[in-house]
Amino acid sequence: MYNLIIVSSKPSDWTHEEFIQWWRGPHAEATMKIPGLRSWRQIEIDRAFDERSEDWDGVSLLSFDSSEAADRAFASEQWKDAVAQVGEMRGRRLAFLGEEVVRVPDAAAQGLAL
Repeated sequence: MYNLIIVSSKPSDWTHEEFIQWWRGPHAEATMKIPGLRSWRQIEIDRAFDERSEDWDGVSLLSFDSSEAADRAFASEQWKDAVAQVGEMRGRRLAFLGEEVVRVPDAAAQGLAL
């Protein structure tokens, strides 16, 4: 799996709740249309682990079959629509791309009882 990892923070004039509502609502509606998107996980940040990690609101993990599949998705009209939906919201983000290596598989993927 090839992943795009985005760490996001809200604009300074939004509440955390406003950001989450937008992120899981209108922004999610646009993002889910991206071709080649194999999975998308959203993690709402409810607390920082330490001081250096404060002031972030969410993490997105968007997964594609390969780097090439991700590049095709980023060139699509649906990607452009999702980016346009963000518009001028003025929040911060960090974005990274990389190949996934699973060290501990999900219990469900192993057929284990949860």
